[in-house]
Amino acid sequence: MLNLLADGEVHSGESLGAALGVSRAAVWKQLQKLERYGLALESVKGRGYRLPGGLNLLSGEAIGTALDPAARELLRELILCDEVDSTNGQLLLRMEEGCGHGVAMFAERQTAGRGRRGRTWVSPFSGGINLSIGWQFNGGVQLLEGLSLAVGVALARALAEFEVPDIRLKWPNDVWCRERKLAGVLLELSGDLTDRCAVVVGIGLNVGLRGDSAAAIDQPWIDLQSVRAGIDRNRLAASMLNHLLPLLRDYPECGFGAYREAWLALDQFAGRPVRLQSANQAWTGTAVGVDMSGALILEADGEHKLFHGGEVSLREAP
Repeated sequence: MLNLLADGEVHSGESLGAALGVSRAAVWKQLQKLERYGLALESVKGRGYRLPGGLNLLSGEAIGTALDPAARELLRELILCDEVDSTNGQLLLRMEEGCGHGVAMFAERQTAGRGRRGRTWVSPFSGGINLSIGWQFNGGVQLLEGLSLAVGVALARALAEFEVPDIRLKWPNDVWCRERKLAGVLLELSGDLTDRCAVVVGIGLNVGLRGDSAAAIDQPWIDLQSVRAGIDRNRLAASMLNHLLPLLRDYPECGFGAYREAWLALDQFAGRPVRLQSANQAWTGTAVGVDMSGALILEADGEHKLFHGGEVSLREAP
């Protein structure tokens, strides 16, 4: 049904039924289900139904066609879901079963998408790109210092291919655009953190958020439709994989050091007064970049203090 309505044109109930091989009554039942996806189905009197503006649905074939040879070789499996609770959660299960390495999962909609520090990631149907990639590392978690920052650099490079303006990076794991959040990164680990460990890299990127869903977001946000309309989601999804898969392959060898200068060049808060907040303590000072491990350098009281991601959040100081 969604594939038929994705073109944004008017389709009669009769034509939909014929295409699906079902009765008009069955068509109506299917159309009613679209409401739970938050899709604004429009009934055109005497003509049929349409989704105004249409949908740019993800396609495994389209993503695969746009992959670079290197990414295609590294990608063991590509999974596309209409709906899932959490792409990160599903891939963590696969990693624990030993079958998640090199797997990329996209979902049109998540019902329990996760953000950093226990937040919910809002992901209306086809309104963004929800991606998780599973990867196995040998050598322990210490090899992964700064990985979330490097992922931010990879996303910035993918967005640059589509000439998205004003992209910046916010420590430790956000992509910003015009002073607002465009995308977030969530890393989740399992396995032996001192030896062979599994990492799931989760990414949520706002493409075109609709009114009702956007109202649930509790921080300043922006989407691609606002700044660079018309980007094909499949080409963007492929570009993200083209940058992320080689990063994951090479990271144990090159570490964050290979991405530090690129990150610093995009630092949203460089030289600005900031406030860092943990569960029970706060610090204020001036953000002066990150070190070779990806730790934030805060200048306060004439000293430089280092902060690692963990449960510390950063905000601009009032």
